[in-house]
Amino acid sequence: MKFTKMHGNGNDFIVIEDLENKIKNEADLAQKLCHRNFGIGADGILLVRRSNSAQIKMTIINSDGSYAAMCGNGIRCFAKYVWDKKLVNTENISIETGDGIKTAYITAQDNEVLSVTINMGHPNFNTKMIPAIGVEEIINKQLEINDKKYIINSLLMGVPHTVIIDKLDNYNVEEGKFIEKNKLFPQGTNVNFCEVINSGEVKVKTWERGAGPTLACGTGSCASVVAANKLGYVDKKVKVWIPGGSLIVELSDDGVYMSGPAVTVFNGEI
Repeated sequence: MKFTKMHGNGNDFIVIEDLENKIKNEADLAQKLCHRNFGIGADGILLVRRSNSAQIKMTIINSDGSYAAMCGNGIRCFAKYVWDKKLVNTENISIETGDGIKTAYITAQDNEVLSVTINMGHPNFNTKMIPAIGVEEIINKQLEINDKKYIINSLLMGVPHTVIIDKLDNYNVEEGKFIEKNKLFPQGTNVNFCEVINSGEVKVKTWERGAGPTLACGTGSCASVVAANKLGYVDKKVKVWIPGGSLIVELSDDGVYMSGPAVTVFNGEI
């Protein structure tokens, strides 16, 4: 099996072409390949498949074998891969995901991808859509776990996200595991610890559902900016500092736009 190892700000993926839909054991394959001691090592795998509704289809499986509808860093890597491999021949690429069709905008120079911008779609605070228990929006809601109080904001940004806006030093990202599996979230939630620097900058650390701490989370960065903007802390265009680098997130009427790098690390065969 041939593969390409890629990363977006350190959030790393194994990209595999499956244009004939031959891979059936996705969960087992992801767990094996993503293991950092006994496999290649990654936060997840991205399967390249044909689509009946877009130019190409992306299937994401987390390192623990669970399915993910969407991944911001992953889709940037995916877009660069299909563009580099000439599986698509346009710089605006429609990609089918578990969260609907997303458009990737390639910025390239001398046939080299410099950055990728994704229209991530619209956020949704409806608890039925997240999903979360209850009918009221989860905005500045207090949640107590292990005798510690958290003020949380939850939304759907392609996948469920919970944002805690405070000083990062007040938390260990590992605390996200307890919030992820709290009974408030029937399908679990990603957890983002977000510190506002100023109206145009934030710092974010993420505990990803199904992967644990990662160096970057695209959907989490978007969710953090959406929540911080809703609460009046930041403007509509924000630079997000994450452990693996930075992203630009911009809120507009037609969706949340995220821009950042996508890097090919190496090609291999296993």
